[in-house]
Amino acid sequence: MLILFAVVAVADLIAVAWGIEWLEWVAKPLLCLVLAAYVLRTAPRQRLLATGLVFATAGDVALLVDGQVAFLVGMTAFLVMQICYIVVFVRLGSRPRLAAVAYLLVWAAAAVTLWQPLGGLAAPVLAYGLVLVAMAAFAAGVNAVAGIGGALFVFSDFLVGLGVTGADFSGRGVALMTTYILAQFLIVRGVLRATPPPQPA
Repeated sequence: MLILFAVVAVADLIAVAWGIEWLEWVAKPLLCLVLAAYVLRTAPRQRLLATGLVFATAGDVALLVDGQVAFLVGMTAFLVMQICYIVVFVRLGSRPRLAAVAYLLVWAAAAVTLWQPLGGLAAPVLAYGLVLVAMAAFAAGVNAVAGIGGALFVFSDFLVGLGVTGADFSGRGVALMTTYILAQFLIVRGVLRATPPPQPA
């Protein structure tokens, strides 16, 4: 299953790097669906994590469509995903402390930087960002693997925010998808590593 995920990830990065639209439409929606199948196969009790990955798939598809409405739909799907992840992390005993303070400072810096460039999208984007950094903070409380995944997710979404403001640069799309793919993979691996094995009947 992880080999299939690696193949799909490489295909998506090729699609983004070379602007192959049809390949991105094929590969990107499969990324989190393959991870969801891997979760259900490896740790069937982590259904909420798999549910979050399904919402991530919905967000991925929505963000393939141009326009503000599609962007807001995608952001809403990812918001649900973040909430699913937070609940999963809390169930695993995550209690962020210093990480929460650090991520709040990151969010505040992003709010100051992006508020004006985002215009009318500032309020919903920064509200989503607050949930995003909460997810990353709770991920850090699970283990180092999940924590790195959460940090990469924050960076990936910051690159999305830059794109929304029109602040683009060469390679942004590839950097965005690389960090996003690694984020989802590491979060899944971190959660599975922290999930206790099922008790024998």
